[in-house]
Amino acid sequence: MKIQILGTAAAEGWPALFCNCDVCQRARALGGKNIRTRSATMIDDQLLIDFSADTYGNALRFGLDLSKVHTLLVTHDHEDHLYAEDLGTRYTWFAHLNETSPEVLTVFGNDRVGFQVARATAPYGGPGGRVAFRRVVPYEPTALPGGYTFTAMTALHDRAQQCYLYLVQDKAGKRMVYGHDTGVFTDDVMRFLAGQRLDYVMLDCTTGSEKEGSNHMGFADDLLVRDMLRDAGCIDDKTQMVLTHFSHNGHLLHEELEALAGPEGFSVAYDGAIYEI
Repeated sequence: MKIQILGTAAAEGWPALFCNCDVCQRARALGGKNIRTRSATMIDDQLLIDFSADTYGNALRFGLDLSKVHTLLVTHDHEDHLYAEDLGTRYTWFAHLNETSPEVLTVFGNDRVGFQVARATAPYGGPGGRVAFRRVVPYEPTALPGGYTFTAMTALHDRAQQCYLYLVQDKAGKRMVYGHDTGVFTDDVMRFLAGQRLDYVMLDCTTGSEKEGSNHMGFADDLLVRDMLRDAGCIDDKTQMVLTHFSHNGHLLHEELEALAGPEGFSVAYDGAIYEI
């Protein structure tokens, strides 16, 4: 399984759009891995998790062909995870697909995600044409094209909607967890994951070195979740543990995050980073 993280910032991006704080100024000056766009992750160039407004720019930046994507899993409808307007450009007036592209892109998510998809695609006929919507059922495995299976797990995030984390498994049995936006994993998540070996775990580190735990996570929360997963028999020394979804309010630039997280066995994601499991 190839996992490419397209965007690694929280909602405001980094440098933040209208911000002139010290860490945003430093990120602008240093560039490179300190330039972070909003959330999206590609699996094997055909399965996408989250779809921010930066997805189009990142497709150009990293040479991706989004016409090959058959499934979009959406965690929740916050604007840094779903920019539904761009889904309209998959309809026939804008997109000329060939035999290598699936006719339908299926979007999975909660009811608010479904509303956003319906609203954005209404001028082109709505869901059911080249973009379909399916409401996820928590903790119920769902088969996908290409031998993939995903399961939605409940996240501790926006209380106005049910947000999701995703467990994705490929046909070879490799398993990855997309673990943001969330606070510390809930008891329901841990009961579901118990005993399932994970090859890759991506965790929220929005608040940097500061503990949060109830809506997002900081590094102390990440350590706690790592230990919970280890105690539940989910991870071992071969599991890739990756941090992402960073806010400038967490104050730590890329190298500073690496200095904090590296000794504990975590990799710090950056835009475009590719992992193989």
